[in-house]
Amino acid sequence: MEVELLKPFGPSILKVQIPREILNKLNNYTDEIILNKKKSDALNYGKKLAGDVTQEFTLESDFAKESGWMDFLGQCVFEYVKIASNKKITKFKLIQSWIVRQFKNEYNPVHWHTGHISGAGFLKVPENLGAYKQNKGERDYSGGNLNLIYGTKQFLSPSLYRIKPKIGDFYFFPNYLMHTVYPFKGTDEERRSISFNGLINDEIHNVYG
Repeated sequence: MEVELLKPFGPSILKVQIPREILNKLNNYTDEIILNKKKSDALNYGKKLAGDVTQEFTLESDFAKESGWMDFLGQCVFEYVKIASNKKITKFKLIQSWIVRQFKNEYNPVHWHTGHISGAGFLKVPENLGAYKQNKGERDYSGGNLNLIYGTKQFLSPSLYRIKPKIGDFYFFPNYLMHTVYPFKGTDEERRSISFNGLINDEIHNVYG
């Protein structure tokens, strides 16, 4: 029997790998910002974001360009839209990209982004995110996971996509897709992630015409 899995409902998600060279540049840049209090204060983005975490700061536009991060995002968004809608964008504008430094017992509540296309990925991940207080058998612990949420759970229609963080993994999704990160409790290591908001051609994004 030949079968074909169709996805006519719900938003598509694109998973990619951040190139190792860019990943190292992002981590080195972050380490430098952490040590530079003046620059950390100048780039502080925490007041505009939902998370209850240690630190959130924006990437400087010059660094986003020179590091290859902006080109990487643009290329991936082009492929994402092409695969998901069979349309080719001719415009990609990076609104903002930012680093999230999350530690034990911190979290990001359910929220969504601005722009057209957003994404989130992982630069550092603790070796141990923790475990359930009760014995949950084979069930994976959800602390520290990225949870993408859409609609309500129904038959053949799950509403939650749980992503276990892995260094270098990056996920693209439409800006309206709700998501959250629960607290983890394993070690004192940093869970470091990066996100962005971007714009594409209005005539492609505006499906209502």
